[in-house]
Amino acid sequence: MESVILIPTYNEKENIATVIDKLNTLNLDLDILVIDDNSPDGTAQIVKELQKSNKRLFIIERPGKLGLGTAYVKGFHWALEKGYQYILEMDADLSHNPDDVPRLIEACKNGADLAVGSRYSEGVNVVNWPIKRLLLSYGANKYTRIVTGLPVKDATAGFKCFNQEVLKAIDLSKVKSSGYSFQIEMNFRAWKKGFKITEVPIIFIERSEGLSKMSKNIVYEAVFMVWKLKILSCLGRLD
Repeated sequence: MESVILIPTYNEKENIATVIDKLNTLNLDLDILVIDDNSPDGTAQIVKELQKSNKRLFIIERPGKLGLGTAYVKGFHWALEKGYQYILEMDADLSHNPDDVPRLIEACKNGADLAVGSRYSEGVNVVNWPIKRLLLSYGANKYTRIVTGLPVKDATAGFKCFNQEVLKAIDLSKVKSSGYSFQIEMNFRAWKKGFKITEVPIIFIERSEGLSKMSKNIVYEAVFMVWKLKILSCLGRLD
């Protein structure tokens, strides 16, 4: 049980089987945990059917749409209890290429405590986003660096690999944010704990099936979260 990849889902029936199939073809010691928020489209049922022929596939079913951040925290606790060394995050919509998973794990094996699949570490590597969405994402990351000092070019990325020691060191009960801000908060807390963060360049491709979960509330939460993190850090109250 070296590695596990966490995939939160809500209405991902068009993509989930393909993602799982692609991950299964990788030559890795890799388990898959889907955290489903009671998707009305039957995503969980698809996963449970796939479990019949896949002993490395697991699912946590939650009673409703409780948010990305809490889904990951639930998955982190599960993974730590099982003893996985490397714990990964990945979207279910195929915007993250499963073929990049080995590169994230390898980065951690080579000394990184947290490896981030980065869209912006080598220029801008995003495909099929409208310019407004791209400017919003790129600007949010620059804003985060300016306010917090976090030395990560893609702080909002949701494709990453944690060494278990990072998650053990962070008080997950205090991580309350979701969406973009959840990714920022986890990176910031890891950085403040002195862990090494490495950005691994990837190409991000916008989903072709299903609907994006982006909303104005997610953006607003991220805007205010960076200041909250900065203030808590300055006051010595981050932990």
